[in-house]
Amino acid sequence: MDIRSRFGLRPVINVSGTMTSLGASIVGPQAVDAVAGILPQFVEIDDLQRRASAAIAAACASESGYVTASCSAAITLAIAATMTGDDLGLVERLPDTTGLSNEVVVQTGHLINYGAPVDQAIRLAGARAVPVGAATEAHGYQLAAAISERTTAALFVVSHHTVSYGLIQLEEFVAVAHDKGVPVIVDAASEYDLKRFIAAGADLALYSAHKFLGGLTAGIVAGRKALVRAAYFQNGGIGRGMKVGKEGIAGTIAALEAWRTRDHAAVRERERRYLQLWHDTLNRLPGIAATIDPDPTGNPLDRLKVSIDASRARISAWDLADALARPRDDARPVIVRDHEVELHYFFLDPCNLHPGEEQIVAARFVEEIGRAQSAREPVVTPFHQRDAKRHAARRNWPD
Repeated sequence: MDIRSRFGLRPVINVSGTMTSLGASIVGPQAVDAVAGILPQFVEIDDLQRRASAAIAAACASESGYVTASCSAAITLAIAATMTGDDLGLVERLPDTTGLSNEVVVQTGHLINYGAPVDQAIRLAGARAVPVGAATEAHGYQLAAAISERTTAALFVVSHHTVSYGLIQLEEFVAVAHDKGVPVIVDAASEYDLKRFIAAGADLALYSAHKFLGGLTAGIVAGRKALVRAAYFQNGGIGRGMKVGKEGIAGTIAALEAWRTRDHAAVRERERRYLQLWHDTLNRLPGIAATIDPDPTGNPLDRLKVSIDASRARISAWDLADALARPRDDARPVIVRDHEVELHYFFLDPCNLHPGEEQIVAARFVEEIGRAQSAREPVVTPFHQRDAKRHAARRNWPD
């Protein structure tokens, strides 16, 4: 029996991507086995983290590494590390940063919300964000001018949520910060390339273990040994509430080992078949234009961009997304990637499907567009009402 039935949960199909709100990803069998093996046993966590450090260093071409609760936790603890070093007295004093350099420079276009605000992860360490440039334009001279004796770190965010043009690129960002003697932290939560950011000069690179890697929920801190050690020491301070268990560490080690031997070409080929099926099916439906789009941050994967002409489809992009997610009958719920849906399009991500689900996704589109075509009135609700309804439902939790 599907365990979701046991808990009374809907059997959703995830074409949104590696989203925390949907459970992030399908955990790989190697990680499942490692977790099952370690859960009944006692281990010395420091020693287990030493094994993780070696695995991370090998995977990321870094000096050292460790595992924490999440990539969000990694941001906070990495910033804390730049303020305290390995001074345990300062570690215990945080988030009181009186007398410490406590400013973190970050481009305004990188101050995103990934489920929580980036600047909140900074503030949790007792630091404060110093925005650089405008939301759609930043330059190296502005970064240099923002750095002062109060600056403790420079944070660079890699995400599909960030502004994708007009900003300082990583190589220049690193060069300017290092010229001023400031360490660079890269938030690369959802990135495939585990070596790119350290190779580009980042002092610390942060990843999610539970997204493309297919591990348990955890964060990876990779980089210079002194800074990694200082971040690890935060477990005796503000990091205590962000601790990771033995299962998360063992799952991360196993996921990193599996990543090294994974047949990435075969995975891409399977995803391309899914995308082609959806592309061909959806482009036959009235009011839908589907195109295959590359990942905006350079990951080696594509998604299907589904643009909706409401006048022909007789349903808006957001109403279609909601209809797919909340079917009126016993059809499978399909959750699309809808963070830009007010622009009349959304995406289908093929990376988290079980065999056969790609066919169900295609069929669900045919059903919903057919229903919209036969409806007496077009289904086009004001977007702000949809947004308000979703926020109201969230505030009503747990009811």
